[in-house]
Amino acid sequence: MGNLFQTYLYHPILAALVWIYQTISFQDLGIAIVLLTVVVRVALLPLFWKSAKDQTILQAIQPKVKEIQERHKEDREAQGRALMALYREHRVNPLSGILFLALQIPVFIALFQIFTRELGNGVFDSRSFLGLVSLEERNFMVAVLAAGLQYLQARLMPQAGKTNTSDKTDRFDSAKMTKIFGLVIGPAITLIVLTPLPSALGIYWIASTVFSIAQQIMINRAVKDKILPAAILPHSPSTHGSHQ
Repeated sequence: MGNLFQTYLYHPILAALVWIYQTISFQDLGIAIVLLTVVVRVALLPLFWKSAKDQTILQAIQPKVKEIQERHKEDREAQGRALMALYREHRVNPLSGILFLALQIPVFIALFQIFTRELGNGVFDSRSFLGLVSLEERNFMVAVLAAGLQYLQARLMPQAGKTNTSDKTDRFDSAKMTKIFGLVIGPAITLIVLTPLPSALGIYWIASTVFSIAQQIMINRAVKDKILPAAILPHSPSTHGSHQ
């Protein structure tokens, strides 16, 4: 497994970073990291796009999910069938968010190893970003910026429509937990993880999140008029203004 990781992730990413550094980044390692991030995200764009679009639609159909859970709360098997039918109707995979993480983690680990092993090997004469940020050292402000951008990305996710159920006691449904994770837990984890690490990783995270924000804006525009109204209020078109 280790050999596969080295062959298909570590060495290709390192070779790409070295090439970008030596040819098109003006020998600025920070710029090279940003450009490498763009290359990685463009290469994986179809998978990331599918994952992000599914998460956008899943957030929008949460009222339907809640209604199904209420209608079939005594029959888990019927509830499961109804939910799967709902997901098929809207062509979404409820596990698509796991794909996003599954793709991010190995790349992050490879970059972590590269930035902790290779920065001092003589290949990178300049180990800073625009001469302002030392990429070998930890930088709290870089970690704060990365966490803040992740918070902004979560804010861009469309809000779920209003549910028709009158039960207001369920304060921890999946939509609310997703919102809490995106707005609070996710940025907090980002801050905790990146603070003690070399700021090179923070620059990568910032560049990746900026790419994700731009992608989310495009997804919001792509699905706003065609998918979300039908997903949230298929039987009440006159109230289409309730979604974000």
